[in-house]
Amino acid sequence: MAKKAEAIDMIATFQEFKENKNIDRTTMVSVLEESFRKVIAGLFGSDDNYDVVVNPDKGDCEIYRSREVVEDGEVKDPNRQISLSDAKEIDSDYERGEEVSDQVDFARFGRRAILNLRQTLASKILELEHDNLINKYKDRIGQVVSAEVYQIWKKETLLIDEEGNELLLPKTEQIPGDYLRKGENARAVVLRVDTGNGNPKIILSRTAPAFLERLLEAEVPEVNDGLITIRRVARIPGERAKIAVESYDDRIDPVGACVGVKGSRVRGIVRELQGENIDVVNFTQNEDLFVRRALSPANVASVTLDRENKKAEVYLDPDQVSLAIGKAGTNIRLASMLTGYTIDVFRNMQEGEEDEEDIMLDEFTDAIDPWIIDAIKAVGLDTARQVLGAPRSMLTDKADLEEDTVDEILGILQEEFEK
Repeated sequence: MAKKAEAIDMIATFQEFKENKNIDRTTMVSVLEESFRKVIAGLFGSDDNYDVVVNPDKGDCEIYRSREVVEDGEVKDPNRQISLSDAKEIDSDYERGEEVSDQVDFARFGRRAILNLRQTLASKILELEHDNLINKYKDRIGQVVSAEVYQIWKKETLLIDEEGNELLLPKTEQIPGDYLRKGENARAVVLRVDTGNGNPKIILSRTAPAFLERLLEAEVPEVNDGLITIRRVARIPGERAKIAVESYDDRIDPVGACVGVKGSRVRGIVRELQGENIDVVNFTQNEDLFVRRALSPANVASVTLDRENKKAEVYLDPDQVSLAIGKAGTNIRLASMLTGYTIDVFRNMQEGEEDEEDIMLDEFTDAIDPWIIDAIKAVGLDTARQVLGAPRSMLTDKADLEEDTVDEILGILQEEFEK
């Protein structure tokens, strides 16, 4: 009786799983039948003379075995044959050569069979869980989900969704400044579904451009309704982002609609993104104009495009160079990401400057450390006269150089011209 009760409890456990995981009735019956048949086939080499009937409503399972009636003493395979005497005990009308179908108590197959059945069921259940998880989240890639922060590790954070599924938010996909707390809900976009090693992993991201897109769709009705289209997104997570938008309705100002009155529509997004400033520009197929817009708030004097190599030479007045480059080069980096062009910034020479001798910074490697030269060139200053004519703040703030270092550099460059 103990073994029989153990088998029945197992089916009850599966029913409970079915209720918790929303497995449909047909799948549940199929899994149970397949599991019983697999164990029976393992015991006898085949299950073709067995019928398995699952009663999900009752929470039990009936197993019937078919055997051929043979004369007494001629039974060679008890699993497929039954003696005439034993058959007549079931029904006195049985004759030699007929088929006898009788119910079998699975528990009579032994404890090992019951354990095998449990393991088979557990394996099937795990497989179903994995399939359900994969199917659910493959359809949600690029969508925002909200889940509870369950565990925080050094390299990743574990979140749990409303159905108890585990989601992973790697540290590399978190915004600098994110401070996730256990028990709180966090929002992120579904980045991908990894299925390696038979163990699916749902990877989330808060740094992907799609996260910003979905947030904007939620905040701006015109985007959600399709009246405004988001054409390009470039992000330096936690610092700054640029979005190119377009509307086919001349009555709608796409930039104004996305930003809102005094930035009201992007304010909540900026908070969600840990203070990430958002620039919205009008998209255009005119690549020259698009490069100019992407470099806002700088006013570009002229642009020369190398479309084949996706390179752009941008010329600006001296007071616009620092605006085009931005703090630590963020503006020009985002503009390059948004347009797909590698952008080189050049300072327009003032009247009379074209006749003056100039020297490339690379000529000063014997007097100035190479890393300092690289830092200055990174903010768009390539020659000695460009450095001498640039605002001091470009060297201290943009190139991140110490005041003493700037004084020393300016002295070296000025001395060269005095010679």
